[in-house]
Amino acid sequence: MIKYIFAIAVLTTTMAFAQNDPATARINKEVRHELVMLPYLDVFDNLAYRVDGNCVTLVGQVTRPTLKTDAERVVKGIDGVDKVDNQIEVLPVSFHDDRLRRSLYRSIYGFTSLNRYALPVIKPIRIIVKNGSVTLEGVVDNQADKNIAYIRANGVHGVFSVTNNLRVGE
Repeated sequence: MIKYIFAIAVLTTTMAFAQNDPATARINKEVRHELVMLPYLDVFDNLAYRVDGNCVTLVGQVTRPTLKTDAERVVKGIDGVDKVDNQIEVLPVSFHDDRLRRSLYRSIYGFTSLNRYALPVIKPIRIIVKNGSVTLEGVVDNQADKNIAYIRANGVHGVFSVTNNLRVGE
């Protein structure tokens, strides 16, 4: 079971912590908390995790290599976690992608009907840019917001493709 930490932080999700093992539920809660508290985590990073007993698998994409190692370090420090499988991808350094990130942020979060999503500290719409290709991750309130975010991202000059993985509030 993969937990999308940003969806959990802002809105409820169908992937609840309801499990038979209280130790696994506690590890789930602590992993989420530790990842959300990482100091350099921002809207251009996407982290998720899976807990299988005492093993935690980290997945997602980050813009800073230190964020990958920091995520592994804090999860390893959780009581009850014996193994961490760090599969987080570090996105390539690219001036073009950095420019796209800024433009996409302004286009999505600056749009009138979407600017309410800019209020939380942890933004519910994650903008992942890799070699000019954009992936939108996270949770929005309704299908219209999902479509508008896609249209706004697709309209940014220099974007090669947009994959809309946004989920409607659950």
